[in-house]
Amino acid sequence: MKTVLAATTALMTCFSAVSATAAECSNEAWNRVMERGSIIVGVKADYKPWGYRSTDGELVGMEIDMAKDVADKMGVELELVPVQSSNRMQFLEQGKIDLMIATMSDRADRREIVGIVGPNYYTSGTNLLAPKPLKLTDWEQLRDKPVCGKQGAFYNQIVEERYGAKIIAFAGNAEAKQALRDKKCIGFVYDDSSIMADLASGDWDEFEMPMKTEDDNPWALAVPKDERNCVFGRFMSGMQYNWHKDGTLVELEKKWGIQPTAYLAGQQDRFKDWLSK
Repeated sequence: MKTVLAATTALMTCFSAVSATAAECSNEAWNRVMERGSIIVGVKADYKPWGYRSTDGELVGMEIDMAKDVADKMGVELELVPVQSSNRMQFLEQGKIDLMIATMSDRADRREIVGIVGPNYYTSGTNLLAPKPLKLTDWEQLRDKPVCGKQGAFYNQIVEERYGAKIIAFAGNAEAKQALRDKKCIGFVYDDSSIMADLASGDWDEFEMPMKTEDDNPWALAVPKDERNCVFGRFMSGMQYNWHKDGTLVELEKKWGIQPTAYLAGQQDRFKDWLSK
């Protein structure tokens, strides 16, 4: 009898917790989207190939394709709103957008502001833009060599301390990359997603990103914070899981000319159906 009472008490406690969680879920944004018949997604318009404007002014890119898939799965129309790193979370907080997919790194402080859900869909880290003729393959090749960087970027300290590179820091990316073109350094150390954007632009055909990316920092999409553990958050978590499972993100990398990442390959292997061949 004591065992039965204990089990009953535990079950009632569990149901109470579920009810409390359900009561906290107004699902306001989700319901608004479904009633409106359209979802407003904040995306980048200046970060090729993840989100940028084509020659005819249309927003295109890998993350735009992801937003289209979300709208299709929800059965609603898609409206895209350009956002920047400085305002993307505020737009979501203020209800100007319903969902944000905009090259945002997943950080603890950001989880306090917006509803970040996993599994993370992408990642970026430290890499190098270098001339192809140098045939660099290993970080150790940077030891005692001049490497261009942007002032204040934490990547500079990484390559200095780990690999003994001699960093030449410039005020901005443009100046650092021009110095690379002028052969004042053997490479430009920065975020690999930014370097991939340069390589996809067609302006750096004689350059490559030869190193293995280090210090990966996962990217996160976000729903309103109050809906992280509600219908909207659960739905977007499922979307990301399936993008990894069925290889959607790997295929989008290929479509948009993005250098394949070990992260996406690993996530596809991690989430694949164990019965699939």
